[in-house]
Order: sequence, then structure tokens, then C-alpha cells
Amino acid sequence: MLTTLKKISQSMAAAANYEQALNILVTGTKEAMLTECCSIFILENQKLVLSATDGLQQSAVGKVKVPVSEGLIGLTVQREEPLNLADAHSHPSFKAYPEVMEEEYCALLSVPIIHRKQVLGVITLQQHESRQFTESEEAFLVTLAAQVSLAIGGLQQKEKVNKPRTQVILQGLAASPGIAIAPAVVIGGQISIEQQDVVSEDADLEYHRLHLAITKTRTMLDELAQRFEQEQQEDVVSIFSALQLLLDNSSLGGEYEKEVKLGWKAETAVSRVSLRFIKQFSEMNDPYLKERANDVRELGQKVLRHLIEPNRLKMEFDKPVILVTRDADATILAEFPRQKLAGIITEFGGVNSHASIMARALGIPAVVGVNKLLLADLTDKKLILNAHRGTLLVSPSRAVVKEYQALVRAEQAQERRYRKEMSEPTVTLDGRRIKLYVNAGLLGGIKSEVVNEADGIGLYRTEIAFMLQSHFPSEIEQIKLYSEVLQSMPNRPVVMRTLDIGGDKALPYFPISEVNPFLGWRGIRLSLDHPDLLLIQLRAMMQADHGKQQLQILLPMVSHLSEIDIALQYIERAHTEIESELGKVIPKPKVGVMIEVPSLVYQLDQVAQRVDFVSVGSNDLTQYLLAVDRNNPNVSELYDSYHPGVLRALQRIMLDCRQHELEVSVCGELASEPMGAVLLLAMGCNKLSMNHGNIPKINYVLRRVSLSELKPLLRSCLLLDSGEEVRDLVHNYFSQKSIKCS
Repeated sequence: MLTTLKKISQSMAAAANYEQALNILVTGTKEAMLTECCSIFILENQKLVLSATDGLQQSAVGKVKVPVSEGLIGLTVQREEPLNLADAHSHPSFKAYPEVMEEEYCALLSVPIIHRKQVLGVITLQQHESRQFTESEEAFLVTLAAQVSLAIGGLQQKEKVNKPRTQVILQGLAASPGIAIAPAVVIGGQISIEQQDVVSEDADLEYHRLHLAITKTRTMLDELAQRFEQEQQEDVVSIFSALQLLLDNSSLGGEYEKEVKLGWKAETAVSRVSLRFIKQFSEMNDPYLKERANDVRELGQKVLRHLIEPNRLKMEFDKPVILVTRDADATILAEFPRQKLAGIITEFGGVNSHASIMARALGIPAVVGVNKLLLADLTDKKLILNAHRGTLLVSPSRAVVKEYQALVRAEQAQERRYRKEMSEPTVTLDGRRIKLYVNAGLLGGIKSEVVNEADGIGLYRTEIAFMLQSHFPSEIEQIKLYSEVLQSMPNRPVVMRTLDIGGDKALPYFPISEVNPFLGWRGIRLSLDHPDLLLIQLRAMMQADHGKQQLQILLPMVSHLSEIDIALQYIERAHTEIESELGKVIPKPKVGVMIEVPSLVYQLDQVAQRVDFVSVGSNDLTQYLLAVDRNNPNVSELYDSYHPGVLRALQRIMLDCRQHELEVSVCGELASEPMGAVLLLAMGCNKLSMNHGNIPKINYVLRRVSLSELKPLLRSCLLLDSGEEVRDLVHNYFSQKSIKCS
């Protein structure tokens, strides 16, 4: 069965177009099932259109349209389950369609094709003989329908996008917020690492061509690194430094050479090596390590561009464009004239890829992971990129363009209104002072006018600097980095989280392969298993803070009190060592823990005896409370920070912290959303930490609400059944107060 299923799926994938793929499906299925007729009906506008058949009248294809409320095919859609009948004609829902000439068929097996809860169509088998299809035959067709549902969805998308002047909406992952309206430019679509293997006719010539391409690639990366170094964006510089290391003889560069020496053409050598390493990374379980396959692909494409199209490397455009590319390619982003880059969208990559990190640092709207993106010919087509929602509109109508242009103007005007009040303290109408802190991981995200108005850094993600390196940064390197972070926020508190890798964050030079990484070796668990790394980081933090007294240390992913106790011992040891080396007494930094794992929610009385503060990571806490992997598209819609169960857990945290006089803040996405901020305020949280771009908006909103009104609002929210009801109730409150914050 598996071999047959694979053969049909691969044949469909290789089809020239949608129509041919459907014909391959029905013909292949008919042959595999040894039946007399196989047909597929595709659902369009609540009608099932006969789209391909091997056994019914061919002239009926595209013409017979069955309403979902009629016939046995419609019944299959309504029930969303297989229908297996020995004599279809005797069923009360049977309806004849003379155009298809199916009178001679008695037996019917129809199975719905479903993708992500949506019925795409129905696949049917028919036979002359009056008999029920066997259990194994039904199981085969159900399995086939499930397997081809994704392929059919992708082919439908391609068909729609390539239809002239037809507006299509594609969905991806929001990687860097914003809206862009511009024509598309496809870069690297013609450069594929999947080159056809070609044997070299002149090994010396190919060796020379390869070295020339590598040298040009290295020069290009070096120029980009120098450019960003001049702009003092050292964390971006490290991206290109890491790529340069891959070109060394001890890495991919040496592997390219070996293939040329084996007798392959230079392009083939780069392709073979790239594909081999991409396969290795792609098969790893860790999401971040999977994305390192993109680094290998990106570098391979850079070298191939110098081999295949050296005269088309300069990107000069008359007006801003949206870059469409196969991979999340940081070097293409850097090469692009910044004032001409309106946005970026990719088929592969993730929100933690180098390009995504860089797009956020540069303030460029970006959407990644759009399935089957490059199947469509998007070159020069008008696009609307909504990177707030992760959507891409292809060939939008004039009316839609006008709507989005108005939305952009409204956003810009609203942003100006927000920023006008940034110098004003965040105080509610009834006098409650709220402190707004910034979350940061890149130096570029800290050095801005908005951050100057923040009350401090509520979460500095030290792992970002580790992720952009090709090795564990030394104590001296970390001291330099942490000193810059502290200097960017003089005389204000800076909360530095110890290394938090694992889950969806891993290091390319420290691979972690686990079946369930989000419940595995991550955060404080990893640090305590590597005290050498933890001590270096703690020592670097304390030395950078010497004479400033700004530092607060935050421990991530704590689930056991013993983890706090052991970490405190290492903090004490690092502090003693620094005092001994300096020859004088220095103040100890405050220490806190992140509340991400539900177990600590019920031990805050004991936590309060050990640490000075807690910071609630609402993203992970929500994920663990709801048992939903927020990065998994199959279940991500179940991830909801406004779920009443999540809100009740947060309320309990605030009440317990108040009772035990434990400082508390929230640093997850909930704190950066107006609805979330007002609910947290109602719970008693007066310290919120967020990305710098959200600070003006939250300041604006909180200055227009009253705590006395928010408390009864919160009580009502906690009694509701769903997150959707919570959002509706808070939205109505904003409407009544005439607060515009969307």
C-alpha cells in the first residue's frame, strides 16, 4: 500500500499543472484499486465540481456541479466521513446526473478530502457489480485522500495565483510586523541548488571557477559585514561572519573542492554538497537546527549566483519592492538597497531564522513559510504584505489597495499620536503608575528614541547573541556586549536572562536533538548541566555591571525549587570570585525566576523565600497550560493567551505575589497588546515588558483607562467560556471609551 501511495503522490507532484495532477490521481487510483471508475469532485462555492474522472463521461468534466445539499457526493461532504454502498441507486439521497452516464455503476465508495478541517472535495470509486467495497479498500482510499489533501491545496493555490487579475490570499508566519504595498521581485528563483549532475570536462578549469566564485562570495560577505560594522550593528555583523566560516576549507568550502576533484562540474559540486548537508539538518527534530539548513542553502545559492549569473548580482530598482525568495536569506536582505525594500516574503524559513532576526532589527515587514510560494509566478505582480497577520494578498483589486493604503496612513497617523505622549509618564486616569520596560535581544533594538523613554530593560535575551555566533562567546566578549546593553539604559534596571536555548532556540555549534524539545533540555536545565557556561555568563554580567548597579539576573524555564537553590549557589560563587579579583565588596544583583512552567504557579510562597522577583513569560505559560505547540500550524489556532483558564492562572500569580510581597512583571506578548495590558493591570500587575515598537501604544492606552473600571471588567472576563468572548468584551470596553488601538 505504502509504495502505491508514494507513487501516486510523487506523480502528482511532478505534474505540469493542476488538471494533469488530478487526472494522474484518478487514473492511478483506479489502477491501484482494480476498479472500473474513479472520479474527483472539487468543492468550489458550495458546489462539488467534477474535475477529473476515469470511467465517467469526459465531456461532463467541469460542467457537472453538485450542490453540497444534494446527492450522495453532497452527503459525503455533509457527514465528513466515507460512504460505502453496495447499490447506490437504492439510497434515498441518490440523485442521477445524466451528463456523467453513471447508470451502469452500482457500487459506490466516496471519501471526503479534508485539509485542516476544510473539505476540499470528494474522491469516489464505482463498480458495475453490486457489492460493498472491503474494509481494506476503504482504508486505502481514506489514507490516499488524507495524503493528497496537502498536494491538492498547494496546486489550487498555484492555479489561483497564476490566474490573471485574480486576487488571492496566501498565509504564512508573521516574522517582523508591518504592512507593505509594492510590486514583487523574485530573487534567486532561477538559482536552484538542485542542479542536474554534470561531469567536468576540465577539472582544472572547474577548480579555478569554484575558487573564483568562493572568493567573490567571501568578498561580498566581508563588504556586508564592514557596512553593518560601521553602522554599529555588531549582532548583524556576526551573521555574515558565521557564513564566512562556512566557506573555510574545514567546512563547506572544502567539501565543494572535494566534489570538483572527484570530477564534477563546479555547479554540480556545490549542489551535491548543499543537498547532502541540507538533508542532514532538515532531518533533525530541533526547529532551530532545521533552520540551519537554510544557512547551507543560502551559502550554496550565493556561490551558484557567482557561477551562473555573475552579471545579475546588482539590485537596482526605481521604486520600493517586496522581495520574494525561496529562503530566509540574510545576505540578500543586507545587499538590498534599504530604502527600496518595502518587505520580504519567503517560502521556507522560520521566525527565528537569521533573516527574520535581521528584518526585525531593521524594521522591515516580513512573512515567512508561505507554502508553495514559488510555484506561482509573482514577478512584477502587485502585492500587499500584512505582516501583522502573516498574510499576502496577490493581485489585489484597486478597492483593496485603497483600503490598505488608508490603513497604512491611519497607522502612521496613530503612531504619531502615540509618540507625542511618550514623554508623559504611564499613569491611569485614577492615578496608578505603570512601568513599561523593553524586551531586547539585539543592540539595534535598544538604540532608539522609544527605548530612551522606557523605564528599563525588562528582559534582555542573552541567547540571541549566542545564536548569531559560530562558537560560545568568551567571558571577555560577553562583558563587552553586556556593558553596551547596560550603557544603553543608564541608571535604569536591566534584567538579563541567563542562556535560554532549547525548544525552538538552539545553537548551530551545540546541536540538541530531542523528540519533544519544548519539554526537554532547555533553559536553566541546560545551564545547570553546564556550570562552566553558566559561571562564565554570570561572571561577565557582574563585571559589566561593576559600578552601575543596574543588573538583575533572571533564570528561565524553572520547574523545581531545587533548580533555584543550585543556581543561587552558582550566583554566590560568581559574586565571590569577582569580589576576590576586584579586591573589594560589590553589591549583589537582584535575582528572579521566570514563571513559565505551571508547577511554579502553585509554589510562589516558597519561591518568594528564595528570590527577589518573578517575571511571567506568558507565551510559554500559555503553551504549557493549554498543551499547544504555538509553532505547530496544525494546532496553533488553539493557542490563546486570552483563554479564561490562562487568565485565571495569571490572576492567581498576581494575588499570590501580592500576598508574599514578591515583585512581579509580565514579559510575554500579552503585555505588549492593549487588551492584555489592561487585563494585567486589572489583576494588579504594574510592570509590563514588551518589544520597543509597542511601548508608545501601550502608554497611550493605559493613560486612558481607569483601574476602578477595569476590575469589574476583569471579573466578567474570568467568567466567560472562551478567549474569543474575552476579546469581544474588552473590545466593547475600548469602543465605549473611544480608545483606538488596533
